[in-house]
Amino acid sequence: MRLLIAVCAAIVLGSPAARAQDVAAFYRGKQLRFVVGSAVGGAYDLYARTVARQIVHHIPGNPTIIVQNQPAAGGLVMTNQIYNQGPKDGTVIGVPLNGIPTAPMLQAGAQFDSAKLNWLGSINREAYVGFVWHTVPVSRIGEAAERELLVGSTTVGTTMNDFPLLLNDLLGYKFKIVRGYQGTPQINLAIERGEIQGNAGVGWASVRALTQTWIDEKKIKILLQYNAEPHPELPGVPLVMGLARTDPERLAMRLLFARTEYARPFFLPPEVPVERVEALRRAFDATMKDPAFLAEAAKLQLEVSPMTGEAVQALVGELARTPPAIVSRVRSALEAAK
Repeated sequence: MRLLIAVCAAIVLGSPAARAQDVAAFYRGKQLRFVVGSAVGGAYDLYARTVARQIVHHIPGNPTIIVQNQPAAGGLVMTNQIYNQGPKDGTVIGVPLNGIPTAPMLQAGAQFDSAKLNWLGSINREAYVGFVWHTVPVSRIGEAAERELLVGSTTVGTTMNDFPLLLNDLLGYKFKIVRGYQGTPQINLAIERGEIQGNAGVGWASVRALTQTWIDEKKIKILLQYNAEPHPELPGVPLVMGLARTDPERLAMRLLFARTEYARPFFLPPEVPVERVEALRRAFDATMKDPAFLAEAAKLQLEVSPMTGEAVQALVGELARTPPAIVSRVRSALEAAK
C-alpha cells in the first residue's frame, strides 16, 4: 500500500499541472533580469524593454523584470558570462546581438556552445539593409567594388561589421569600417556629421524606429537588403543572395546572413530546469500575440514577426553543420580587417 501511495504521489507531482504549480511558486516574488548585449537606446534595447513590460503577465507567478545593458564585444562578454557563471535557474535571460548564435564558429573569444543555450525565441525575421547618405556619389551596390565607402560599426561580431567584411571578401567590395561607436544612435549622428558615409548592415526596423525622417526626406540611399525574401517596403532593392555567383558563396552568405531570420533572439543558459525553459518559451510566444505588446511595438515602429524557441534552436543546429571549409572562409573574411 505504501508503495502504491508513493507511485501515485510521484505521478501527481510529475503531472503538467504540478510542474506548472512548481514554476509559478518559483517565480512568484522573483525579480528577473534581461541582460542586453548592446547600448541603451538602440533597437535591441528598445525591443527588450518592450518585451519586458509585457512578458511578466504571461510568466507563471508574475515576477518583475529589470533590463540591464552590457554593450561589450557585440554581446560576447555578456553571453560568456551567463553561459559559464549563470545563474542557471531561469532568472537571467540574455538578449544578444544576432551574431551570437554563430559566434563560436566565427569569432575568437566565444566561450560557449550555442546549441546548448536554451533559445526562447526571436521577436522578428528582420530585413537588414546597407545604405549610404544621400550626398555620397553611389547609387548601386555594385559601385562598392569601384570606390571605398566609409561605414560605421560598434564592434566585431555585429551585422554592421561582419556583413560588409564578407562582401569585401566574396565580391571585392571596398567597405572601410570605422569601429568604436557605442551604438546605432551614435553611428547615425556620425553619418549626419559627415564623419562616415553610411551603415552597411543595420536592421530596417532600426532605421525606421530611429530615423524615419531620413526615409521620409530621402536622406539615405538603400543599396541592398540581406534578408531571404524581399521586404515590401524595399521594392527594387537587390537581395544579397542574388549577388552570389557560386554555391560556396551562397553557403558562406547563408551562414552569416541567417542572422536576419533570428534577428532579435532571447536565451537562457544551459542547465535551467526544463519546466522553466518551457514556461518561458510559452510566455514569450504569448507575448508576441499580446495586444498590449503589439500596440506598443507598433507605436515604436518595431516590426514583429516572431520565431519560436524551438525554431531558433533548430536553425542554430542547422548552421552548426555548415561544412568546415565554408566556416573557415567566412571566419577568415571576418578576421581580415582586425
